[in-house]
Amino acid sequence: MKETFLRIERFTSGLAMAGACAMLVVASVLGMFQIVTRFILEQPAEWSEILIRLSLIWMVFLGIPAAFRQGAMVSVDVVYRSVHGGARRALDWAVAIAALVLVAVILWWGWDYAVRGQVQSMAGLESISMFWGYLALPVGAVFCIFGIIGNLIDPKREELETAQ
Repeated sequence: MKETFLRIERFTSGLAMAGACAMLVVASVLGMFQIVTRFILEQPAEWSEILIRLSLIWMVFLGIPAAFRQGAMVSVDVVYRSVHGGARRALDWAVAIAALVLVAVILWWGWDYAVRGQVQSMAGLESISMFWGYLALPVGAVFCIFGIIGNLIDPKREELETAQ
């Protein structure tokens, strides 16, 4: 059961990270496009700024699960270094529960915002609904759930071990 969940978590975290990387590429390409159109062609494309902002939002919410999985998101390094044995495991559980509660709130309200935002359109891109911007919150939250539980089951202390 544990190995099956960790296999699913590796897949979802990899998928989220690939999406985050793709959004970084999109933002970079659109940024270069915006520079060319604005300063070289002197015909700015207003829509590119909105798409850059949208891709950066998606990049962040798809990148957060990797930080949770590596144990680098909720940093309680000082407390973690001062406790040993069972207290460390209790701290892991407390951090995981707090993170899951936060992610559940983001999932709930993010979905609510996305549904309510269906009737709104993006300024500069009237053909695209704000639903797609707000959808980054619940989608990122779902990926985060896998990362948080994966870190609880199989802790990785990469951030803590490299900070000496």
